[in-house]
Parts: sequence; C-alpha cells; structure tokens
Amino acid sequence: MTVYLHDSQGVWIAFRSDPRSPWLYNSDGDWIGWFPWGDDEAVTPSGGYLGTVRGDRLYVEADHGYRGDPGYPGAPAHSPAVPYPGAGTYACLPDGCEDVPGSLLWPQLAS
Repeated sequence: MTVYLHDSQGVWIAFRSDPRSPWLYNSDGDWIGWFPWGDDEAVTPSGGYLGTVRGDRLYVEADHGYRGDPGYPGAPAHSPAVPYPGAGTYACLPDGCEDVPGSLLWPQLAS
C-alpha cells in the first residue's frame, strides 16, 4: 500500500511504496531520502535531515536534534510507478514545524 505524503497546503510532495519501505520519493518518482532508523524521520541520500512524517504530512521540525551519521544505503534500484492520489486537505502547520523546502524535495531543480 503506497503511503502518500503532503505538505500543509495538501499538495502531494512525496511517497513511500510501502509503509515499511525505507525509501522516500518525491511526487515525480525521484529518490529524495530514506528512513535509516525505522521511524518517522527521513534523511537525504547524503545523510542530512529531510523531515519528519506526521500522519500523511512531511514537515521539518525546528527542534530536530542531530542523530548521527546514518551512512549511505546505496540508491534504490528504481522508483515504483504510483498514481496521482489527488490533493489532501489544508492542515495548519504544527508548532515548531515548517513545510519541507522545495530544494530538498526536487534537488535536481535546485542545483
């Protein structure tokens, strides 16, 4: 079952192909991160903090602490094809959270 993640505006920004999958992709199917600790904290392929999953949302938590270097897992073989899930509803940002910057969600466009 695909896990779709949205920003606070309800825009689909990322997905996991399965709730247990360590890989995180943007809505274009590009690999943007992974879940090295098996919880809700995602890091970029290079190991920097990407965001935290809260329900069906992916946010950056301002008070996120450093958890150490997760290493590099090796890139996933390929991105699964997933259908467009439609827009989510608007959600107020939780205290201490911001939407994930586009430069982390679409790094090839930011470079």
